[in-house]
Amino acid sequence: MQKQENLSKNQKIILDLIEKSSGPLKAYSILFNVKKQGIKAPLQVYRALDKLIEIGKIHKIESRNAFVACKNSNCQVSKATAFSICENCEDVTEVSNLKLSKYLSNFADKSGMKYNKYNLEFFGLCKNCKK
Repeated sequence: MQKQENLSKNQKIILDLIEKSSGPLKAYSILFNVKKQGIKAPLQVYRALDKLIEIGKIHKIESRNAFVACKNSNCQVSKATAFSICENCEDVTEVSNLKLSKYLSNFADKSGMKYNKYNLEFFGLCKNCKK
């Protein structure tokens, strides 16, 4: 993984915002929050997001079209991500499960396709919302 000091100015600003966020952030919300720091165009945000995903600093929650900081230093970066998402409060947690990772790394479908990457999202109710 790339160290934070090797990041561009825009990447550092956006990573800092995402890491401090209490939940997933959408690209235009990120843009709105970083305009005062000199990032004014959507393309600047998307370039920084793409690079941060590539180096494993953040993940994209596909169903929400939003971004979260990587909380698992051992994850497989952009090749293997899994999240649990509360349907009520929308809390997102990165799933770190060795059995699941091992199973999916060897998974092939009936046609024999071996998958190079995956992005799983599990939906349910978190502990707080079950009460």
